[in-house]
Amino acid sequence: MSRTIPTKTILSKFKNAPDSWFGITYNMNLYRGCQHQCIYCDSRSECYQLGDLADIRIKEDALTILERELKSKRQKGTVGFGSMNDPYMPVEKSEELVRGALKLLVKYKFPVHILTKSDLILRDIDLLQQLSKTYAAASLTITTANDEMARIIEPAAPVSSKRLEAINRLSKAGIYTGVMLMPLLPYINDSWEEVEELIHRSKEAGAQYLLFWLGVTLRKGSREYFYDKLDVHFPGIKEKYISNFGEKYSCNSLNSTLLYAKAQELCEIINLPMKMNFFNVVIPSQLGIKF
Repeated sequence: MSRTIPTKTILSKFKNAPDSWFGITYNMNLYRGCQHQCIYCDSRSECYQLGDLADIRIKEDALTILERELKSKRQKGTVGFGSMNDPYMPVEKSEELVRGALKLLVKYKFPVHILTKSDLILRDIDLLQQLSKTYAAASLTITTANDEMARIIEPAAPVSSKRLEAINRLSKAGIYTGVMLMPLLPYINDSWEEVEELIHRSKEAGAQYLLFWLGVTLRKGSREYFYDKLDVHFPGIKEKYISNFGEKYSCNSLNSTLLYAKAQELCEIINLPMKMNFFNVVIPSQLGIKF
């Protein structure tokens, strides 16, 4: 079930834009809540005050507000989808707010970067191809090469094999596409064998970059939910988190130094960059693209 909520704004600007990880200047969330129900989701943290993530709220007049805001922006910057929820969760199939937003970004020639775990992004290949004339990037989160593991830690998201298929199709369609190998959950999916397989499969699928982070973030709200799920699916692991990380926000793999070094070496060998190429506001004018 979903319901509507009033909203005054859709776009928010990063303080230090563009951000260093994803090259995003403006962030956008068209929904509140997320249906994918990943057990590690930081959006459950009490500081965000989102309540029950499964309670999906659709922002009223979102596209009207977005168009007004796009018109008013003097500076072109990459618009990011997917910070507090997945833009391509199941509700998007019927609501098509993301597709509507992409049409507006095409109209006003804004660059875009989509972060998702869903192969529903394939529905919008036509618009992403148009946006690529300015700049369009699609980053798919894949935390494990094992579909059964994915069903446990990301229970309502498409399994990893479907995401890899989506990467293949996006890349073949000329979309700048990569993998976000994050988070790595200590004691669960942070072995070198797991990481190595996923890097190879990302490259084989056509990924053009890999964004890699060796841990998970936990705060009040998200931590308790995560620990409850650990007790159900990974008995005994919660105690290791409590012993090694306590109340820390960043819970990094105990093998992080070795894993990063080996991942960097492998990515250099197979020519898979561990950093994105960002939209550059100078390039469009040089290419004769008029805003």
